[in-house]
Amino acid sequence: MKLPVFVLIAGLVAGSLQAGVEIDIPAFGTSLGGWKDASARTVDYELSGSKYRTYEPEITPTPDGGIFVSVRIDHLRGWLANNDHAVLEISFAADGELTSAQSTLAIQGRTISSDLIRASADAGGRLTGVDQAVKVGTDLVADVSSKLLREKIVEAGRVSFPAAIRHNYNLLYQALVVHPVALPVNTDGTAVEPSGGDAKDTDEAIGASPTKLEIKPFGVPKK
Repeated sequence: MKLPVFVLIAGLVAGSLQAGVEIDIPAFGTSLGGWKDASARTVDYELSGSKYRTYEPEITPTPDGGIFVSVRIDHLRGWLANNDHAVLEISFAADGELTSAQSTLAIQGRTISSDLIRASADAGGRLTGVDQAVKVGTDLVADVSSKLLREKIVEAGRVSFPAAIRHNYNLLYQALVVHPVALPVNTDGTAVEPSGGDAKDTDEAIGASPTKLEIKPFGVPKK
């Protein structure tokens, strides 16, 4: 049975508007120092004189077309000591906007969890893009650091654990890839004109990779 022309066109237009967002796993690993090998997707590195290990992110699609990213980070304390662990969780919308972040630390048998930091309205209006990501990251690390301080933890590698989380947060955001959205076309093949807004709004709707964050992790000198 042949479908009406308008049904076929509607289906093509709907399919063309499906945006895609993902994390460039190889780029993320390279930015940390490089994955060890194909079978052991981890990378070891140093920050502020302490050693950490990041595991390959677990990525799950969300019902709204975005993704949920979970990353395990270990604080390597040496052969005779148990490692500390952290989990960084970030959610992205289908258009690449960062919507929320949360982190949990397991130290000395204690669990320290941050609040769920959501992207929200600010005094000057809703933040978007890099500004939003910077604010969420800053609030996340501030929350984790304050709770860590209340636990009276003083070991250097543990005190700088929030900085390692922020380091991974920054690099994950930079590894985010937003696939372009194809604009719908009319029956004669011409592009459908936007119903409102300017060229800048159209460009944002099409999608682009996010701008790199300029925030530096604690203890890393500026170049």
